[in-house]
Amino acid sequence: QVQLVESGGGLVQTGGSLRLSCSASGRTFSNYAMGWFRQAPGQEREFVAAIGWDGGATAISGSVKGRFTISRDNTRTTVYLQMNSLKPEDTAVYYCAASSTLQVPIPSRPAYNYWGQGTQVTVSS
Repeated sequence: QVQLVESGGGLVQTGGSLRLSCSASGRTFSNYAMGWFRQAPGQEREFVAAIGWDGGATAISGSVKGRFTISRDNTRTTVYLQMNSLKPEDTAVYYCAASSTLQVPIPSRPAYNYWGQGTQVTVSS
């Protein structure tokens, strides 16, 4: 079992930055691909970014490419999402996800079998 706890969300103005953290329990964290997804009110949960088991490979959604960066620290069993140049359309609940079956970043929700509770990000205009 893996438990994921997100933190770092909040209210920020357009153009601002936030860094989300996802702390994971479990001794095999370093074997898992990790991802970030987001869900705005009335919309489907969508892929944001993913990272492979060793941080060597990443995948980024086109809507955030150049503004968001995903990274991980396996010694701290934590994955991060650095969000810069935030826009109102980035407003959503952001979820951390882990895949116990894959080690490479996959931009697809069904690939992930563990999910955090989410953290709210609100970008004001």
